[in-house]
Amino acid sequence: MSQKRADFLIVGAGSAGCVLANRLSADPMNHVILLEAGGRDINPWIHVPVGYFKTLHNPNTDWCYKSEPEPGLNGRSLDWPRGKTLGGSSSINGLLYVRGQKEDYDRWAQCGNRGWSYDDVLPLFKRSESYEKGSDDYHGADGGLSVSMIRAKSDISQAFIDAAVEMGVPRNYDYNGEQQEGVSYFHQTARNGFRCSSAKAFLNPVKKRPNLEILTHAHTETLIFENDESRRVIGVRYSRKGQTHEVMLKPGGEVILSAGAIGSPQILELSGIGRGDVLQKAGVKLRHELPGVGENLQDHLQIRLVYEVNSQTLNDAINKFVPRMGIGLNYVLFRKGPMSLGASQVCVFAKSMEGLETPDIQFHFQPLSADKPGIEMHPFSGITSSVCQLRPESRGHIHIASPNAADYPKIVPNYLSATADQLCAIRAVKFARAMTKTKALSPFIVREHVPSNDPQTDEQLLQCARDISQTIYHPTSTCRMGNDDMAVVDDRLRVRGIAGLRVADASIMPDIVSGNTNAPTIMIGEKASDLILEDRLMKS
Repeated sequence: MSQKRADFLIVGAGSAGCVLANRLSADPMNHVILLEAGGRDINPWIHVPVGYFKTLHNPNTDWCYKSEPEPGLNGRSLDWPRGKTLGGSSSINGLLYVRGQKEDYDRWAQCGNRGWSYDDVLPLFKRSESYEKGSDDYHGADGGLSVSMIRAKSDISQAFIDAAVEMGVPRNYDYNGEQQEGVSYFHQTARNGFRCSSAKAFLNPVKKRPNLEILTHAHTETLIFENDESRRVIGVRYSRKGQTHEVMLKPGGEVILSAGAIGSPQILELSGIGRGDVLQKAGVKLRHELPGVGENLQDHLQIRLVYEVNSQTLNDAINKFVPRMGIGLNYVLFRKGPMSLGASQVCVFAKSMEGLETPDIQFHFQPLSADKPGIEMHPFSGITSSVCQLRPESRGHIHIASPNAADYPKIVPNYLSATADQLCAIRAVKFARAMTKTKALSPFIVREHVPSNDPQTDEQLLQCARDISQTIYHPTSTCRMGNDDMAVVDDRLRVRGIAGLRVADASIMPDIVSGNTNAPTIMIGEKASDLILEDRLMKS
């Protein structure tokens, strides 16, 4: 068994892990090892914005998780893609850059998480960002993560924007700025027409540092402790190419789990940290009772309405050979056109009813339609109006079922189990359908393709949501930050009751943010690096 030594051992080279590797290795005195269970990001489709059609559901780049059958979705089991490569899910996501609402972070701080208010985290968002339009009060221009405007627009996308304005939604040219509410074209994590993953933004520029070691295909099996009774982590055991290896910490070193909302609680449970009854059932000896591990799972559930329209959409171009070749040529020559697009063109942050202080629903508009990403487009001119609830109250869980690290944990989201979520789903579908009746959008609409049974009553609309909803791939909060008995980490991201161990990824969110989760997870990586280096300085 080979053994390495490190000051900082980061498990997971995803959105947060790549940031941590960059910041912690900036001091040449720190020896940093980064373990990634997936491979290198050499698949060319990773770097083409529209390439998520090829990388999602591809076992070479996607872990291809599935949820357990969901009672709230009429027993359906949903695909749960997660990135299996350097950059993690930032290498296979839809490139959409959304920070959430400032109230999200203020709520975290009001719950006792010091240093996590919006005023605290805004400088971290700015530090990581290289905004195409330059720096201002809300954006940075010197960071590694390129954030750009979309490079392809369409008449029907503009009609969708105009329809939202007719519905009373304000036009907002920067939903990551002073306020989120409004309709806008999405910002994308792209640079010169290529994807800017966390690996490209933060890992590539520093990967040749002599004090940074990056190991791919390194699947973490368990944490290593001082002895059988100890609660101090001193290393990690992992498998690579059929061999078992260890990384041991130098004195004062730390392990940082950045394996995501699925991987981080899984590693904790495999190491005996979690709910005693869950571990006993899985055949793992309990080392430290921490009942919140794997609990509090939150995700955004999207209701995808599809319409046939009388205007050319990407369906027509992609389904025909000559236009499809034209799209490819436009991208190769100019890095423009449909291949430069992320998952959606237009976003809407809206209030589904009166009396709300901030938006509670988000739209992702696409000038195309398919049953799900990665498969053939519909054989007609189609658009997709996808709407999700921003702050769901339903809570699920993720737990291991065996002591084998290669076995996937059981994912139980409990979608639409909360009454408030059911009511919001009904309002969201009504809002989406009302947009198709506006003066701006109605001239384009031929028919509603999904749902196909024309639901009308609230009961029918809820049934529709149960039948057609899909995850929007935003799992969070399974290692929740807080101060109560169900919290897994404190506000410095230290695992409660365990020395030498932190968690830094989307799993630490006390509550899911009001929007896409990649940008907030990168911010968490920035925050974690500051906390770790501050604590190290205090010890020295």
